[in-house]
Amino acid sequence: MSGLIGRKIGMTSIFDENGKNIPCTVIEAGPCVVTQVRTKGVDGYEALQLGFDDKNEKHSTKAATGHFKKAGTVAKKKVVEFKFENEYNLGDVLTVDVFTEGEFVDVQGTSKGKGFQGVVKRHGFGGVGQATHGQHNRLRAPGSVGASSYPSRVFKGMRMAGRMGTDKVTVQNLKVLKVVADKNLLLVKGCVPGHTNSYVIIQK
Repeated sequence: MSGLIGRKIGMTSIFDENGKNIPCTVIEAGPCVVTQVRTKGVDGYEALQLGFDDKNEKHSTKAATGHFKKAGTVAKKKVVEFKFENEYNLGDVLTVDVFTEGEFVDVQGTSKGKGFQGVVKRHGFGGVGQATHGQHNRLRAPGSVGASSYPSRVFKGMRMAGRMGTDKVTVQNLKVLKVVADKNLLLVKGCVPGHTNSYVIIQK
């Protein structure tokens, strides 16, 4: 397994060889610096820690600054560990070239935050009854939520109104349509979670 850290640029569409218009998401994938090499002897497992997006040194702690200096780079805003099959050394730079056109990848990101939402939007409820027979304020109500005298409480996990969004979401098997190496851009078919300029993790 391997991957990169990227940033969601936005959506567009391209035409394939048959003239079909395909919607796709543009991702700025890398360049990512190997900031730490995990080994079985020291850490108990093998992995690579990658850093993406330069961070101003005055906004970094001294511990973080020293950690990244070992790799010969400045502090990074996003750090993620990957299990790589290939051998890389501390300070190596991984670019979008690790992906090839036509392969399938999984993209993980944080979904858009939607704030406090009711049951109709959050869970797809249909509301209570109709707009007639005196029901002037029940169109988007949740309905009954608790039991009677026993157990006299609302069960855990009951679908109710609450905060919606900002969840970790992984979209699997997205086809890589195009790799623009000189601009570190990756075009994948379909949509990926998150708002524009949000960080995403691309794995294959």
